[in-house]
Amino acid sequence: MVSLQVTCASLCAGTLLIAWLLHWVYKWMNPPCKGTSPPGSMGLPIVGESIQFFKISYSLDIPDFYKLRLKRYGPIFKTSLVGQPLVVSADPEVNRFIFQQEGKLFRSWYPEAANIIIGEETIDGFHGPPHKFIRNSIYKLFGLEYLKHNLLPELEAAIRDNFAEWATKYVIDVHDSTPDGLISFPLYVPGTTFYRCMQGRKNMQKIMSDLLSKRLTRPDVKHGDFLDLIVEELQSGKPTIDEKFATDALVALLFTSFVTLAPILILAFKFLGNNPKVLKALKEEHEAIVRNRGDANSGFTWEEYKSLTFTTMVVNELTRMSNATPGVFRKTVTDVQLNGYTIPTGWMVMVCPMAVHLNPEVFEDPLTFNPWRWQDESQRSTLLKNFMPFGLGIRTCPAADFSKLFTAIFLHVLVTNYRWKEINDGEVARMGVIIFPNGYKIQLLRSQGPDLPSVY
Repeated sequence: MVSLQVTCASLCAGTLLIAWLLHWVYKWMNPPCKGTSPPGSMGLPIVGESIQFFKISYSLDIPDFYKLRLKRYGPIFKTSLVGQPLVVSADPEVNRFIFQQEGKLFRSWYPEAANIIIGEETIDGFHGPPHKFIRNSIYKLFGLEYLKHNLLPELEAAIRDNFAEWATKYVIDVHDSTPDGLISFPLYVPGTTFYRCMQGRKNMQKIMSDLLSKRLTRPDVKHGDFLDLIVEELQSGKPTIDEKFATDALVALLFTSFVTLAPILILAFKFLGNNPKVLKALKEEHEAIVRNRGDANSGFTWEEYKSLTFTTMVVNELTRMSNATPGVFRKTVTDVQLNGYTIPTGWMVMVCPMAVHLNPEVFEDPLTFNPWRWQDESQRSTLLKNFMPFGLGIRTCPAADFSKLFTAIFLHVLVTNYRWKEINDGEVARMGVIIFPNGYKIQLLRSQGPDLPSVY
């Protein structure tokens, strides 16, 4: 009798557990929504569709994760990424709407791994007074006037120094895959991308914290940089930030500035080296500038920069094809009605400029590096309307002009002083961001100098 009771109790407990698990799985696959949610799949419980998302796609085209879902569900679909419900938009008009509704229907947000790496308090603080301070400070240092009169000569000097150092090396691996960690499983386990990013964050935090502490002891000594503005704010009567936020913000800004520029500069070597016609036109434009200078040793000027028509097209095309980040993330602050769908409060939304920039219906033959596409006046306005590498609205990247100027100076120094050759073919792949699975190695040589010994 006792054995029978135990068996019945076990069966009841097992049945209840199975029923609970089935209910939990059902709720996971069908999250509550006051309306019709976008089409799509939530994938496996907890994991979601992260495995498919992180799968490497060996092509410049948008990864299969997006391609298959865009074909099946259309330009707006739901999924789950590293445990978080997410709506992905590859619709240019919807993307524009999301950007324009910042602070009303959406707020800036990031995946859990990015929150931890950059700092949840920092990301949460990029709203209200702290965000206003950070944004105004960036505009002071990266606005057009400061770029024109202060940063331009400093950038040129730094770029020339870096090129000179690279030219002394036999081989340079210009590939970097650091951005991968921003969207990853937040597993603090040695060997994982997340672990490496967290270690890098700790090191950078210590450097920034020590530097900030040193500056705070001598606030009267000015260096004309972002830290000066932070010190002034911290020592004002009513600071909108504290030291921890300042340190994390410095790390975040350094990381994001590197993440957006690195893929563009790497692809410059790749695309220019494989497109002699483009390289020839670019060299002619920059060599003409050098010839027209009164002083052959004078530096790159703002007037020269603004006169670069073909270079601007090259920069646009490099930016379009690099798509430095997988997407731009927002979080709904209320239920949002979008194209007949309802996105529940608290869901993440990912604007995917990459899917637009590589859409053949928007950009003809999108996988071809063709700067001249930006020359056609009849198409130019349409292309620019759908070109959103720096976001839109009040959250437009305040360093957008800095990025464009930096790339233009980089190209100027490169094509007027150097030549290069690939050591390996540098196979390009995407995993949300551009990666080079086998690295990308080059030899950088002075234009008039001898070849270095072969490394083969």
